[in-house]
Amino acid sequence: MTPILKDRAVACVLAMLFSLAGTPNAGAQSRSETINSTSSGSSARPVIIPLTIRIKGQVAPSELELQTVDLTVSEDGDPQMILSIRAMGTSTPLNLMVLIQDDVVSTVRLEVKALAEFIRRLPRGSRVSLGYLRTGSLQVRQKFTNDLEKAATSLRGPLGVATAAPYNPYVELIEAVKRFDAQPAGRRAILLVSDGLDTSHGIDSSGPTQSLDLQRAITEAQRRSVAVYSFYAPAALTTSDSNLISNAQSSLQRLSDETGGRAFFQGFSAPTSFDPFIKELNSALDRQIALSYLSTHLKKGFHRVKITSSTPGVEISYPAGYRR
Repeated sequence: MTPILKDRAVACVLAMLFSLAGTPNAGAQSRSETINSTSSGSSARPVIIPLTIRIKGQVAPSELELQTVDLTVSEDGDPQMILSIRAMGTSTPLNLMVLIQDDVVSTVRLEVKALAEFIRRLPRGSRVSLGYLRTGSLQVRQKFTNDLEKAATSLRGPLGVATAAPYNPYVELIEAVKRFDAQPAGRRAILLVSDGLDTSHGIDSSGPTQSLDLQRAITEAQRRSVAVYSFYAPAALTTSDSNLISNAQSSLQRLSDETGGRAFFQGFSAPTSFDPFIKELNSALDRQIALSYLSTHLKKGFHRVKITSSTPGVEISYPAGYRR
């Protein structure tokens, strides 16, 4: 499975890092200390990547089952040494921000009860914030709090009118991501209810590879180790135009894929219920693990990560990389 740690000093440092964090860091959060790996003769840093792992036929992998999964990690094309993997599962607190685009269809108001119940059932110690993407700037209705009942009752449905539309959803998403700077390390995620469409530079430039603000949002989320889970809900421009709907959903797909989250759609129309989305989201969070490895790339900038498994029946989702 994972390589045996021959360097006892490395193991001691890692144990200290995990004890200081309290829980495994859910993100590519590199430490300021540089570890001198005697086994490789080069400097390296521990990096922790959150990944969602699914073993065919299993709801959530146990610690024992994780030991049977063969994983390999490469960073910027170079193989890296895995130090440990550990399940986070249902008991590890989550720092979560729920964001709702205020001009999505009014039927989303019917889903407030399901979203509130999802918040109430988060692991003990979780911290939740609520915000609305709307005309002007991000409206924070509830700052981060560990009072899950208070956060749940602060939820409201979207206004559902075109006049409430944000400039584009990703500008205010960037603002939201930066609010994680003041939060403790650990699992970090955003649940974004949005149509995902950016027409700020014209309809012809609304594709997922053309939005500069989408790229900035991905970059800022990766830098802060925030996984973005997105629920698609149409707004005024994404109720009938199939091309715009495709662009919008593809943008949400890219956002979630590259930050280690997941995008949820129900065809091109508004979902009849968020219940299936929430059930799958809970399942994804239950299967989340923290993978720690030694990174041999110490330069600042974006580092692309690739994680693979040769174990049959294993599916993995994880951030495309991180920024140091």
